[in-house]
Amino acid sequence: MGYYETSFYSLLALCVGLLAAQPTRRHELKKSGDSYKPVTRDDKHPETNWYKVYALVMGADWVQGPYLYSLYRDEHGLSERMVSSLFATGFVSGAISAYFVGALADKKGRKAVCMVFCLLYAMSCFFTIIPVVPLLYLGRILGGICTSILFTVFDSWMVTNFRQLKLVDRGCDLSRTYATTSIVNSISAIVSGVASEWLVRITGTKKAPFLLSAGLLWFALQHIWAHWIENYGVKASEPSDASKKSSIWATLKQPSILALGFASTMFEGSMYLFVFFWTPTIKAVQKTAGELPYGYIFSSFMASSMAAALIFNIVMQKRPFKYSRLLIGILLAANFCFVKLAGPKTEDATFWLFCLFEACVGMYWPCTGYLKGRLVGDNDRAKVYGILRIPLNIFVVVSLFIAGDSRSFSKVFGACSMLLTASFGAVWVGSLKDNMP
Repeated sequence: MGYYETSFYSLLALCVGLLAAQPTRRHELKKSGDSYKPVTRDDKHPETNWYKVYALVMGADWVQGPYLYSLYRDEHGLSERMVSSLFATGFVSGAISAYFVGALADKKGRKAVCMVFCLLYAMSCFFTIIPVVPLLYLGRILGGICTSILFTVFDSWMVTNFRQLKLVDRGCDLSRTYATTSIVNSISAIVSGVASEWLVRITGTKKAPFLLSAGLLWFALQHIWAHWIENYGVKASEPSDASKKSSIWATLKQPSILALGFASTMFEGSMYLFVFFWTPTIKAVQKTAGELPYGYIFSSFMASSMAAALIFNIVMQKRPFKYSRLLIGILLAANFCFVKLAGPKTEDATFWLFCLFEACVGMYWPCTGYLKGRLVGDNDRAKVYGILRIPLNIFVVVSLFIAGDSRSFSKVFGACSMLLTASFGAVWVGSLKDNMP
């Protein structure tokens, strides 16, 4: 067993240990003194359908992750500049569509838009495996639209569903839901990484994971159709469009929302740049012989993320400090990673710095998800989430344009460290001016 395989299984063992210590809904019901019936086959967790769909759609997204760059470069034979252009196209598409998909979901129904996501993302997968440049660009355009839906509309459906069904009265907790969602995401990514590695070895082509992705999206579509309840943001009884725009603007100019939006742009922008640059970075410092096991490396990153989400669930169950303070700590730790990655490094150090950054990601998602869930109202949730993603996509496009190609990773990582320092300051000031949770 190689170094990366051993590291992955060690991280997985850590996750198993942390999983055994997780707080549960049954424990919360007992602690609150509510009567609790023994669990029967029909007494399933009220958020099961959310977790199942999220596992499928994130699995469909992650199974492509380790091989998108490699497919473009190695099988399609595209230049570094062309690959950078394709990635940038996806982010431009995401920036343009972010507001519109959020507004559409709030008005026409979030369940319906999530179903459209499954169809569009499957089309993106098929276009990605065809080595025809116009179709590759079309695949990236659809991918950008779908990314906007994935990180705005799905989340909006879940929070509104949580509140409409009053799940807090049934032993659920929004913070724990976000942490569990992050854990489900990590498990999906780990399984997807190993599956994609196995598929590529068996089939001999890096197109196979994209076909698997389309299949997972089909199952997700069927489950959403059968089990989700539709919810909306905009109701017929609400005031005029001018009043709604005023309400959205009032939300967006709150110091806490501005700080959270800036921090999200800097952190998630750095995360997307990490996705683009981790493969060439680790190849540049490679000392081990042979082809790098990208699937196991990717799964190690996700195991690190999962371990951090499990720790988040245990620690924040007792609310020892504010979520905004935790976010500041996450931003500082991520900044440390990029400072070190911008300088000279060994292959082992690079791998573990990447794992530490992914641990920051594992805590970041439930932390910011809970903050946005508390700070943004249900009526315009998807629209506000979409607006907050616009500067993120612009940031990544500009960064890729300035970087030029994947050989500029040290310069990019150095810039990310400075921007994360600024975001730490913004959250600190925002938490002082506005009473952030």
